[in-house]
Amino acid sequence: MTIEFPPVEPPSETARLEAVKRHAVLTKPVGSLGKLEELGAWVAACQGECPPRPFTRPRVVVFAGDHGVSRKGVSAYPREVTGQMVANFLTGGAAVNVLANVAGATVRVVDVSVDSDTAVQEHKVRRGSGSIDTEDALTADEAEQAVNLGRKLADDEVDGGADLLIAGDMGIGNTTPAAVLIAALTGSEPVAVVGRGTGIDDRGWMRKTAAIRDALRRARPVLGQPLRLLATSAGADIAATAGFLAQAAIRRTPVILDGVVVGAAAVVAEELAPGAREWWVAGHRSAEPSHALALGHLGLEPLLDFDMRLGEGSGAVAALPLVVMATRILAEMATFEGAGVSGPR
Repeated sequence: MTIEFPPVEPPSETARLEAVKRHAVLTKPVGSLGKLEELGAWVAACQGECPPRPFTRPRVVVFAGDHGVSRKGVSAYPREVTGQMVANFLTGGAAVNVLANVAGATVRVVDVSVDSDTAVQEHKVRRGSGSIDTEDALTADEAEQAVNLGRKLADDEVDGGADLLIAGDMGIGNTTPAAVLIAALTGSEPVAVVGRGTGIDDRGWMRKTAAIRDALRRARPVLGQPLRLLATSAGADIAATAGFLAQAAIRRTPVILDGVVVGAAAVVAEELAPGAREWWVAGHRSAEPSHALALGHLGLEPLLDFDMRLGEGSGAVAALPLVVMATRILAEMATFEGAGVSGPR
């Protein structure tokens, strides 16, 4: 039970160093723009040139799916909200739609495993995923199908002109499998990863902790087998997201990561395609406790820390203007020589 990804080529170190040198001659003290300078250098490295090109088609892809564990009372919202929110995305009424309009990105939603009929179900792998505390989320074939779907979607977006990608999520109960995946791959205990998700009360938190504990017992025997881990403990939407993130790296396309669900997919994607994380930047740190563990595991520092926990790609889109600014500073800011400004002594 394996899926083969080709080796991930790292971003260009030459272009990164050129960006660092260019920052030294722009009309500002060296290092005065802090992490914006590092971020711009990362974009230059991903594009393989300095100054980097301004982004023309940032693209958000929201992966939607239902999770059987949601029937165990681990969410404050009923399962039917997933399908209802898919319709909301399509009419432009969700938070990520508003944020993307402001930030200059476009949004696509894909029904991977929603347990109802939707207007975007041409890629549906199955209706809902198994309850991971007592059964596998997916069959082996479904896990492979979902990962390959994510790969195809990444290829479609890059071939269609997308020059920066963001993955979003929508699924009632999806923070439970996300916590399980992160706990399994970081060696953490259930109480360290369980969060409030959509806003559960203390009784819901106890039910969620028990579900994560039981699911983690089922996940640990398949560590080191990322595809089997996805089948056991994820869901078709998360598996597709993992394939999407890994394939974006193969296609040398930068990605802004979102919150805990996308973070969990990213941790698995790094297992599928080692080195993929060099093509990602963390848009924000979610209020969900397991997200910090995922980011630490990947060695990524978040651009924002706003206590966001919505998902949908919202935190990543909120950080998009920072990535755009960092890119345009390198491309458009004057040099000391060009502006006739005296440089440092």
